Amino acid sequence: MTLLLAVAAATLHLVPQPARVQDLPCLSPNAPPRTVSAGFDPGARAEIDERWTALRIGALRTVPPGEAAIVVRRDPSLEPQAYRLTVSGGRALIESSGEAGAFYGAMTLAQLPIHSRDGWTLPCLRIDDRPALQWRILSDDVSRGPLPTMEYFEERIRTIAAFKMNGYSPYMEHVFVSPTDPLPAPLDGITPAQLHALALYAARFHVALIPEQQTFAHMHNTLRVERYAGAAELPHGFLMAPNVPLSSEYLSRIIAQELDAVGRPPFFHVGSDETATLGLGQTQTYVAQRGRSRVYADHIVAMNRLIAPSGARMMLWDDGIEKDPGILKLIPRSAVIVNWHYGAQASYEPYIRTIAAGGFAQMAAPGASNWNEIFPAVSTALANERRFIDEAKQAHLLGLFQTVWHDDGETLYEATWYPVLYAAAAAWQADDVAPERFATDFPAAFFGVDESSYSTDANELGEILARLEPPQSYESTDALFWADPFDQQARAAPGSEELRTVRLAAESVEEDRYFARPPLHANAAFVMFLAARRYDALARKFQIAAEVRAMYADAVAHARDDRTTTLRDLLWCRYWMWELRDAYEELAPLYARAWRYESREGHLASNLERYHLAAQQAIERADAFDRATQSYLSGQPLPSLTTILNPSGS
Repeated sequence: MTLLLAVAAATLHLVPQPARVQDLPCLSPNAPPRTVSAGFDPGARAEIDERWTALRIGALRTVPPGEAAIVVRRDPSLEPQAYRLTVSGGRALIESSGEAGAFYGAMTLAQLPIHSRDGWTLPCLRIDDRPALQWRILSDDVSRGPLPTMEYFEERIRTIAAFKMNGYSPYMEHVFVSPTDPLPAPLDGITPAQLHALALYAARFHVALIPEQQTFAHMHNTLRVERYAGAAELPHGFLMAPNVPLSSEYLSRIIAQELDAVGRPPFFHVGSDETATLGLGQTQTYVAQRGRSRVYADHIVAMNRLIAPSGARMMLWDDGIEKDPGILKLIPRSAVIVNWHYGAQASYEPYIRTIAAGGFAQMAAPGASNWNEIFPAVSTALANERRFIDEAKQAHLLGLFQTVWHDDGETLYEATWYPVLYAAAAAWQADDVAPERFATDFPAAFFGVDESSYSTDANELGEILARLEPPQSYESTDALFWADPFDQQARAAPGSEELRTVRLAAESVEEDRYFARPPLHANAAFVMFLAARRYDALARKFQIAAEVRAMYADAVAHARDDRTTTLRDLLWCRYWMWELRDAYEELAPLYARAWRYESREGHLASNLERYHLAAQQAIERADAFDRATQSYLSGQPLPSLTTILNPSGS
């Protein structure tokens, strides 16, 4: 890249960054062009209108074709999804060989306006751009608790499309409300009509809706229903026995209904990961006779028979194949293997080579490192995505299958945008995406404000997580948030100085985001505030435990000779329990607000109950300190702290 091109690119806060940017001479500043012809892509128009209206640039207007300032022209020489965008003289020309490329050119145009004292202007430039990976798909866990509302499904689809992702894959275990088998689904599950509407909506934004329906393991919420319990490997368990007719009959109905709702998706994901219990229950004899790998392959072949008539290519996770690559010789060559590996590994090439050696198409599936966490482990997620996606590009893989998981049912989708959009950028850009450059571009591209604190705060929240979770620890911040700080096991929590560091960092983010109302994605900014406040409360909880232990020990030490000190200590212990009570009850409505922005009501009640139970425990302990105080005043000795902390004897 020449110096001129580098200077042009450096001033544009775009996500993803284009492949080639060339400055053009400007006679005068360009105002953003706001007129299009009637044939302009409706999805692109909706995206630009939403963004530019929020930024107070204004929505697009329809004019006769010869008068439009934004013009789309076909150029058959350009590759699929590639585009050329030229901005000059108050006009924007988007050239592409097809509709997808034109849409992506419009998405770059949407991010181009620069704000200054003189208002919004566009630079004069020419951009030539194309994706590094053909498919850039978001895999979204909608089965472990958070189940998006239709409005949020649509917002998430629009958002990934705006950042040039072209696939959305809802991960489903039991949430599809089958017309013939509705009992496993939650009462507010995804109906066939809703799935159909989402597929149509996604197509409007050049996003393919790709169902993922678990078909092997991860099926407990179906197998817990007595009607389907006979299909379980172990009683009411986790894995469907593949040789039981009930399994195949159920799956054939569900898959057919989902395919019918979606139409003709390019892929259909059958899951089939984590099958460790296969052969331990009712399939024990069957597996012993046929062999575990062949039984696994038989299941995949059977699923492909259900899917192939639709024209969709079957997708499956790679972990079973990594354990026995011989499976590749037993399954259809048309299958796409989704290579999922998380954590900041030195290299993912061994996994890629295993699948490539079998001649199969594959996608790289890094993770947002958000599962079971108050906020994603940003540094881990970006390290995982950066290395894995770079190696995927070098190996010319079919695409990216970026994963977001909600294992414990309480994490928030809105917390994941930073790692998700980094992955989107890495999959589009041919070159390596430096996290530092992404941090520079993210605030303007996502929130519509050129304010670096949005990126530094996202990274700071990730660093707080790292401080709370020591290396090699399996404790998550969600679990730490709910842990009783007085438990023996909880005494391994960070020390006092580390807790102070965590709280100061969290409070810095809280202060940054307290009044933040960015023009775009304001709720994501609120979720950053909520995460910081939860981290602050988490650390304060452990401080309180240490302070109460010290105060109560002081009360006991002075019980016989210094009544004033003892009463003061006992009163403070009760106040500290009230502080805990208030912290949980203050956070509950904030969490409910964040949940309701994105998800249906179904699982919210069980998550809120944890706040109320934690508050109730603090109330009971406050009352126990009060009873101990009254007993002391009547001449009784002080009970042990353990007795006070467990007033019900639990």
